[in-house]
Amino acid sequence: MKITRFALALLLSYAASAVALPKHAPVPGGVAVIDLGPASQTTPTARWGEQPIAVVRDKGHWFALFGIPLDTLPGDFEISVFSGLTVATRQISVHIRNYPEQRLTIKDKRKVEPNPDDPARIEREQKITEAIKRHFSGPPPATDFALPAKGPLSSRFGLRRIFNGLPRNPHAGLDVAVGTGAPVIAPADGIVANVGDYFFNGNTVFLDHGQGLITAYMHLSRTDVRAGQTVKKGETLGAVGATGRVTGPHLHWAVILNNTPVDPELFLSRP
Repeated sequence: MKITRFALALLLSYAASAVALPKHAPVPGGVAVIDLGPASQTTPTARWGEQPIAVVRDKGHWFALFGIPLDTLPGDFEISVFSGLTVATRQISVHIRNYPEQRLTIKDKRKVEPNPDDPARIEREQKITEAIKRHFSGPPPATDFALPAKGPLSSRFGLRRIFNGLPRNPHAGLDVAVGTGAPVIAPADGIVANVGDYFFNGNTVFLDHGQGLITAYMHLSRTDVRAGQTVKKGETLGAVGATGRVTGPHLHWAVILNNTPVDPELFLSRP
């Protein structure tokens, strides 16, 4: 069957508007991609309790993107979907995911067992980062991410971490093994939500991509952007370093969805 130039142009236009959804992974630390119906309907909104959830359009349908907390037990979750005056629910079955253990030795013992005057700073910084992660802006996010640094992937998301023999929170990001000074780029369009020097994270940049999709770039040697700045996919955010709690230079990349850290690899472009 022959395709006219007009039809081909329409197909190309439609393909360009596709979001490239993250991989559907209904497990702790994963993302549930939930079909909400044809895009001919009114733009829906979705919530998990009081927490708003991102809704994007792809291939003629609306989809909710729900980040599943790492401490979630197997079972059914329920979200509410609002379309005009109609309220419906969607169920998500969360499956088991067992993450491996990782033991690390940190030379700066203060980053494992902080000094007596450090907790006040840590608490201040936690309040700042919690506010960033909770933020929900209007524009729908682009979810077709590029890897923000060129290098092999090292520590994967979800590892149960033990520093100097002491259990700590699971690894809530993805590490890219690359040397100091290597460029760090924006994986997608966004607005710089915050730039700061944090006790554990070191020099850090937070990007807001819209509708509760936030990314963070940690342990940087330098930052090249400022809060409030609009950045495009591929623009430089800073350079890889070894600031904060680290064993050596690398990029720690975190992805937060509906105030929940999720596996960044689910958002990477796939061939």
